[in-house]
Amino acid sequence: MWSAGCGKAAGPALLGLLLVLLVPDGDTSKTSEGLVTCGSVLKLLNTHHRVRLHSHDIKYGSGSGQQSVTGVEASDDANSYWRIRGGSEGGCPRGIPVRCGQAVRLTHVLTGKNLHTHHFLSPLSNNQEVSAFGEDGEGDDLDLWTVRCSGQHWEREAAVRFQHVGTSVFLSVTGEQYGSPIRGQHEVHGMPSANTHNTWKAMEGIFIKPSVEPSAGHDEL
Repeated sequence: MWSAGCGKAAGPALLGLLLVLLVPDGDTSKTSEGLVTCGSVLKLLNTHHRVRLHSHDIKYGSGSGQQSVTGVEASDDANSYWRIRGGSEGGCPRGIPVRCGQAVRLTHVLTGKNLHTHHFLSPLSNNQEVSAFGEDGEGDDLDLWTVRCSGQHWEREAAVRFQHVGTSVFLSVTGEQYGSPIRGQHEVHGMPSANTHNTWKAMEGIFIKPSVEPSAGHDEL
């Protein structure tokens, strides 16, 4: 059985307030530099299955029992926003372009929990469970994901992969869909190898302007 939290669903007004608090005036760009930067708030689209990375105050009924992470087809769901952050020791100052090969945390904006995985089986496919974990953006070392991309920096128009630092799996979707109470949402899980199911692209969001001039780099994807 799934477990729903006691918090109320957050609407567009609350999301707008949160974005204002996260991103000061005069420090945003929606159209220019083309890089994903530390501190940016964005949605992530799985390029193969066309669903956005999503979470909500509903816990898994099996496995870890932590907050569930899914994929949704809707582009306007406020529960699909994630903030790009460094590890607990920093390393991702606001406005600095995210490097290919850099470890980051993805913090769910409306619940404050971090994208997380561990050695539990996912409910539908029996791959590795992906959850949202922590409080107010603070969790543990299993919240770290390495950005795998081509070139030196994560480009907003490019496909990237997220490889978990602690267990080496890739953030993936393979098409399984849940029933009630989250009918139609897709399972998100970890897979051991890079393939077409684990490429993602930055979509809607608020992007902090790069504070340094990026330089050319190497291929790593």
